[in-house]
Amino acid sequence: MTANPLALAVNGREYQLFERLVPFTEHNGRTGEAIAVVGLGYVGLPTAYALAARGAAVTGFDISRGRLGEIRAGDVDLPDDQRLGLAGVLESGRLRLSDDPAALGAAESVIVCVPTPVDEDHTPDLSALRAACETVAEQARTGQTIILTSTTFVGTTRLLLAEPLRRRGMRIGTDVHVAFSPERIDPGNLDHTQRETPRVVGGVTSRCAQRAARVIRRSTDSVYLVSSPEAAELTKLYENIFRAVNLALANEIADVCHDLDLDPIEVTVAAGTKPYGFLGSFPGPGVGGHCIPCDPHYLLWQLRGHQVRAPMIEQAMTSIEQRPERVVDRVLEELADAGLAPGDARVAVVGVSYKAGVRDLRESPALPIITGLRRAGVDVDYHDPLVPEVRLADGSSLRSKPGGPDWDLVLMHTLHPGFDYGWASLCPLVLDATYQFDQAPHRKFV
Repeated sequence: MTANPLALAVNGREYQLFERLVPFTEHNGRTGEAIAVVGLGYVGLPTAYALAARGAAVTGFDISRGRLGEIRAGDVDLPDDQRLGLAGVLESGRLRLSDDPAALGAAESVIVCVPTPVDEDHTPDLSALRAACETVAEQARTGQTIILTSTTFVGTTRLLLAEPLRRRGMRIGTDVHVAFSPERIDPGNLDHTQRETPRVVGGVTSRCAQRAARVIRRSTDSVYLVSSPEAAELTKLYENIFRAVNLALANEIADVCHDLDLDPIEVTVAAGTKPYGFLGSFPGPGVGGHCIPCDPHYLLWQLRGHQVRAPMIEQAMTSIEQRPERVVDRVLEELADAGLAPGDARVAVVGVSYKAGVRDLRESPALPIITGLRRAGVDVDYHDPLVPEVRLADGSSLRSKPGGPDWDLVLMHTLHPGFDYGWASLCPLVLDATYQFDQAPHRKFV
């Protein structure tokens, strides 16, 4: 029996629902197809590399010459094998880099992969997305397939791509093909490769969906079609909203375990032995990165415009935002129990990137944790072998310190694979926000 690709807790009906999927089964397309990738960040660069590695002639477009210079120098946050492969496709010319918008007009297909952050008030920052779509629409030519992959609000593909193209006199589905296919890149996780991760495609017309799926099929073995760009846009939001709600619940269960003197990892793993109806997550110091702390706010922002509320999503995002404060409180509690006033204590935060194995600081809980501890009067340092320096919201900066026994308390925040953190056990107090650091017998959980 073929493995069922659906991860659903629906009381054993996954195999029935599998029949509702619409797989795209055509071949990957011809070698040498010209594809432009707009935006060469954490999504765009791996996408451009994957396409070039599988035979496409790729133009990587980015408005930042500094970013293009980093890519040429190999100074990028990619696994070692991909970094070596990147050098190969650059040297061979299968991947060309450009900051000239006119280069987009030569491509047969254009994939938009720009960031979609939120501001301090959790309002979507659409500046990069609007600018990229405007550029792509201006440079579009007859015969092109244009695919948006950036996570965004429902209706974006029509509003920022299809409508501007129509105003230029282009017929969608005939002259030019427009679709949305949400990215599913998991930075730092070698278990979830692009090739093995299914993708979803929704086109403005059925022909748009078919054309876009041929392009996306180059970088993955499985593509599924949905009825519209809007369905695909909400699919991605739902994926990340589910993750946000689940993580908020995991952190709450961890707090319950703290009060009941139980190990939340033991409880979660035990619950995970149930083969149906449970999809667990592990707790942590907070939720960072480019997706979970940001993407749900795109839907909440859109719903507010319709005067509609989503209270469960709202509460989950509030819980996520408040999690670093809980970690600060636990540090201060442990210091007080040891008889140390905040002004007399030295604390080190171990690992400051938002996720193990990456250098990315976006939305990292470590930054508000450090700020909160400093505000309380604690002398705070950090140690991170991947992040030599951090800049805080107040404009001050810190540099990574070597590991050692010199701190009163170490907070285990992010543990990068391949590094030894055994030195932390020499510190008198170890507070484990990863819930998985077992090298210090005296460690306590957040």
